[in-house]
Amino acid sequence: MHQGTLPRTLDTYRLLGRSGLRVSPLALGAATFGTEWGWGADEEESRRLFDLYVERGGNFVDTASTYTDGSSERLLGAFSRHRRESLVLATKYTTLRTPGDPNSGGPHRKNLFASVESSLRRLQTDYLDLLYLHVWDFTTPVEEVLRGLDDLVRQGKVLYVAMSNVPAWQVARMQAVAELRGWSPLVALQIEYSLIERTGERDLIPMAREMGLGVVPYSPLGGGLLTGKYGRADLADPDPGPGGSTRGRHNAALGMLTERNLAIADTLREVAAELGRTPAQVGLAWTLHNPAVTAPVIGARTTAQLADNLGALDVELEDTHLARLDAAGAIEPGLPHALLAGEPMRRATRGELTIQPRA
Repeated sequence: MHQGTLPRTLDTYRLLGRSGLRVSPLALGAATFGTEWGWGADEEESRRLFDLYVERGGNFVDTASTYTDGSSERLLGAFSRHRRESLVLATKYTTLRTPGDPNSGGPHRKNLFASVESSLRRLQTDYLDLLYLHVWDFTTPVEEVLRGLDDLVRQGKVLYVAMSNVPAWQVARMQAVAELRGWSPLVALQIEYSLIERTGERDLIPMAREMGLGVVPYSPLGGGLLTGKYGRADLADPDPGPGGSTRGRHNAALGMLTERNLAIADTLREVAAELGRTPAQVGLAWTLHNPAVTAPVIGARTTAQLADNLGALDVELEDTHLARLDAAGAIEPGLPHALLAGEPMRRATRGELTIQPRA
């Protein structure tokens, strides 16, 4: 699962999937640009976050059409205007832009084109480097989605296309259809992935490697839980009250505050203490050791948090550290993976033969 040589700086660029696009090994998440959701950064702090990231050599910035009700794209457009060509701007479509308007959300062609035009205006640009389908909703034929994305690429409004929050079988099907019809291939897959959310290891991540998609994990620190900011007291009273953290209430509502997850955070904190690092740095470094991962998306709210996160690129994890972290957050492989990996199936398919797997 793990790889040896890791990037040490933001300007040690990686190729995004089976494309020639060069991106930094940590992406800056702009979902914190704006205070509309209750836990973001105001305009001045957002500007400082952006400046710190690009000054360190970062070029990969991630947003979406409805992050902070549109403020994320608007602020990012203002910040990036004078250095647009040196940046890789990624945004997403499908989430509902206008409550009450059924066609202002979803992956269909009408919303795709309207959402992209809206994003282009807010980002103050005439093209998007990377466009994700944000959330699959099982209503639109894949041919309609793929043809619409390909049309935008041919028009020059989008350079690369990708998927986020889509079942593995559907992504694999779309990649096959795109290749067969000569449409723009998918180059990336954005999924939630961290020490506490590893179910993507069953199908999504192996599928991405096979189909040529770079994995771009979001919430690589488990919504902040892996930074050590939550404890056992939060299990008893996850709602901090009117003056507490809106993000904390959000995590509690998503079911992230569990004894299992806090135990994983404990192990992470122990490894971090041994290395003289922060839990956030070690948690991010763990994701970077997965050879399928191109660039985790870091969503800092302050420059201090961002600077700490960027320190993940300097973390050296030994095999013993990786083994402890892997064991702490291990998941059951489920069917058919457990069956296929078992000794009875190995004997049934290979007998006593020794067959080396493909490198």
